[in-house]
Amino acid sequence: MPLTRDQIAQRIAQEVEDGFTVNLGIGIPTLVANHIPKNMSVMFQSENGLLGMGPFPRENEIDADLINAGKQTVTAVKGASFFSSADSFAMIRGGHIDLTVLGAMEVDEDGSIANWMVPGKMVKGMGGAMDLVAGARRVVVAMQHIDKSGQSKVLKTCSLPLTGLRCVSKIVSDFAVIDVTKEGLILREFAPDLSPELVKKSTEARLTIASDVKPMRFN
Repeated sequence: MPLTRDQIAQRIAQEVEDGFTVNLGIGIPTLVANHIPKNMSVMFQSENGLLGMGPFPRENEIDADLINAGKQTVTAVKGASFFSSADSFAMIRGGHIDLTVLGAMEVDEDGSIANWMVPGKMVKGMGGAMDLVAGARRVVVAMQHIDKSGQSKVLKTCSLPLTGLRCVSKIVSDFAVIDVTKEGLILREFAPDLSPELVKKSTEARLTIASDVKPMRFN
């Protein structure tokens, strides 16, 4: 079985280092904050103007005025700060975000990402994604590996309008952990119930299986 959305987030949390400033996109990425160890100091930034975003609130903690960029209610950690969207995007464009985690409709073998528009369909819009892929020091994608019809979403070339060109460093899907390198895509880890061969078969893009490939592990 492929990973659940929460397991994808749990695996991505392992990419977050102590002292990082991290921006989380909408969807699966918002779950990452729930899996950061309590002994780590991580400041989550939301482009609507919050630095120090905490996990989703319990029912008795909900504050309708405290939301993330996806309009979900969130909590704020000790030391959090609030500011304008202008300041928030200055932070992003100035290269002060160590890591951004974004959802994607498509990613290709060059590390280009499409996550903001499907021609002819209603979607939420680009949000801050174009700024994040250009300004963040590292971009990790959280995504489903195949679509509802069983077609790969990890492609040789993206077919949808691009959010960013050659900007993704790692893909964490419900099938695998894939590094984006100058030599191409490299399969580093696979979902425990799958196999490297199945992941490769399910991927349109050229994919090299690392010699030390291993099943994903969760803390």
